[in-house]
Amino acid sequence: MIDYERDLNEAQFEAAASTDGPLLVVAGAGSGKTRTIVYRLAYLVESGIPASSILLLTFTRKAAVEMLERARRLAEHSYGLPKLSSSEPLLDPRPFATVQGGTFHSYAYSILRIFRPQGYSGNLTIMDNHDILAAFQHCREELKIGKGDRSFPKNQTVNALLSKSRNKEMPLEDALRRDAPHLFMHHSAMEELTAAYARYKREKSLLDYDDLLFSLEEVLLTRPEALAYCRGRHKYIMVDEYQDTNPVQARIAGLVAGLDPPAQRKPEGTPDGFRGNLMAVGDDAQSIYAFRGADIRNILDFPKIFKGTKIIRLEENYRSTQHLLNLSNAVLENAAEGYAKHLFTRRGDGLKPNIVRPLSDRSQAAHAAARIIELMRSHRPGDIAVLFRSGFHSFPLEVTLNKLGIAFKKYGGVRYTEAAHVRDVLSFLRLVLNPMDFTAFCRMAELSRGVGVKTCLKIYQTALSGDGEKAAEMAARHPELAGDLAFLENARRRELTPVQLLTEIIEHYTPRMELLYPDDYPRRAQGLEQLIQIAAAYKDPDLLAVDLSLEDPENREEGAEALTLSTIHSAKGLEWNAVLILDLVEERFPSRHAMVRPEDYEEERRLMYVACTRARTVLELYVPSSLYDRSGGGTMPASPSPFVRELSPSLYRELQEGWDGALSEKRRPAPGNRLGGNDFSRPPPVSKIVDFHTHAARNRSLPHEDDNAAAEPEAPPVGPDACGFCRHRIFGRGKIVQHLPPDKVRVNFPGFGLKVIMASYLSMEDG
Repeated sequence: MIDYERDLNEAQFEAAASTDGPLLVVAGAGSGKTRTIVYRLAYLVESGIPASSILLLTFTRKAAVEMLERARRLAEHSYGLPKLSSSEPLLDPRPFATVQGGTFHSYAYSILRIFRPQGYSGNLTIMDNHDILAAFQHCREELKIGKGDRSFPKNQTVNALLSKSRNKEMPLEDALRRDAPHLFMHHSAMEELTAAYARYKREKSLLDYDDLLFSLEEVLLTRPEALAYCRGRHKYIMVDEYQDTNPVQARIAGLVAGLDPPAQRKPEGTPDGFRGNLMAVGDDAQSIYAFRGADIRNILDFPKIFKGTKIIRLEENYRSTQHLLNLSNAVLENAAEGYAKHLFTRRGDGLKPNIVRPLSDRSQAAHAAARIIELMRSHRPGDIAVLFRSGFHSFPLEVTLNKLGIAFKKYGGVRYTEAAHVRDVLSFLRLVLNPMDFTAFCRMAELSRGVGVKTCLKIYQTALSGDGEKAAEMAARHPELAGDLAFLENARRRELTPVQLLTEIIEHYTPRMELLYPDDYPRRAQGLEQLIQIAAAYKDPDLLAVDLSLEDPENREEGAEALTLSTIHSAKGLEWNAVLILDLVEERFPSRHAMVRPEDYEEERRLMYVACTRARTVLELYVPSSLYDRSGGGTMPASPSPFVRELSPSLYRELQEGWDGALSEKRRPAPGNRLGGNDFSRPPPVSKIVDFHTHAARNRSLPHEDDNAAAEPEAPPVGPDACGFCRHRIFGRGKIVQHLPPDKVRVNFPGFGLKVIMASYLSMEDG
């Protein structure tokens, strides 16, 4: 027999042994979520429930296979079952082979093979990515959409935007406004193209990846026999990472588990609750994939949708030390909404996290690299990670690491040396310094229409022979190339600083970038800004070019142990002994785009929580005091991230860079102060924020928490003609100086300057 009480903590055992009705397991970071699911699988089978009646839905096939394999091994160990030989199938056919486990999409396909979607006959054909792009190309050619227009997005981008709009269940026009405003001018043509794509699929009986989910939902809603089959076959449904489900996935899980379809829903107030057996496992505090269509409302509203839900919290953490968990817990304290949880551990207090205050973002990379070298004396490189909000935020650190010969692997964004637009710009830089750089010349020349490898070689060899006049004549046949060569010649004649030179190169290159990369040139432009920031640390363009081009091939060997550089999105689910988080300042983390909508801002908070909970023993937060400002040719003061400002000084050690470049521990501020040191650096009390995405922060508890809590008095919202002083959740107290119809105002926040803010995100001060 399996000794559940010995192998599991109290909350895990309660979750594993709860078999009936709707169950929500709120699994905090590092709390043994997978272990709990594995033991629940074993508990269900041990209780006499047929394995064939269990459905395990995960987000990767690998996760489902791993859970079922662990459950099988648990049964082998506990019951003395004969172990499988290497020639036998992965899953023993006796205990768990008949459990259906896999992704939502694989489950949808298994049902649609039996119950065809309307209008489909014969075998279903599922399109792969190549098929999808070929279909879009066929439709484009048929409709003559985008022909001759280099600004029209590529098929891959159109498909990605269509998929995003479908999974978020918003019109394509709205998805463009939110996520790709630079492509909005093409929205009518893209709507026409997506309609043609839908017709193409129907005519040829094809389904793409997203069709699987929506077709399954349609079948379940329109064919009672299909719904009865699913419910009859699967009596116990388990969904992992429920916070990452999109709306259609949550609806499918509910339908299969026994939730009545919308047309059959009982009137509000009907006493009897949901009678199915659905277990959802996840953590609302780790919901960070809204850009993929994940909807946090699925997990937040679970108890409302499934009446009679039992909520179990897994709060014992097996990954991090207590000091690290204390800071992680504090990140969530001002969340607008969520399940209250407090992570704790028996691992001991450990070291307090460090907040490191470099003088600037330019010195941040040097301090982070020095700390990495120090950490590598006691930790393997593979046990150290540097995390950041966006892929290009690591560019300065990558340059520094390459100079030091420190091997690293990057996830969630390409290295600056691999980004095509960066390599384009570097080819111009190298040619200013060395006109005979053949590799750089070919890359630059091939940016021009009509210029290929052969033309490049002819022009280069002609110039190399000393016949500059003929080379210029050959280049003149290609106006874009001629313009590039004239720009380079002009740049060589002047003595420019590295910043001036790179600035001029980027300004010259930007129109070309917009044509070459119409799909995402705004994102690429941000990466080029980082190059200018790197250049500000140099006086000699030659040294800049060498360092930007420097990369030790040995550092790229596959399988070699290396430091990890990763975006936080790519780091979810992983852990390291030591974690460094960069650029914790306003407009970088949270990003400037997240300041527009409250739900985006709250997701940034969860992103911060995910980053902090990746660390086992060492956590360092880097908060530059200033940022390089290209327009001013110097640096501008930077405001610490609001997520840092909210932290109590008792939670961390603060290290500050002095004018000599050394870090020293900052004197402890007076009790009650926060990082930043004045009233304007502190957010107002949460209770003063009104209309924060319809759920007031003053009542962050969900049903079954504290329904009798006294409500805080509301501060008056900002009206259409209101003037005077107001409060903002992040910037604190400010003065409204201008109204921007229909729904924005310009506010002067001392210490932050003028900000344009949605009026609904502000509260007026009395009087």
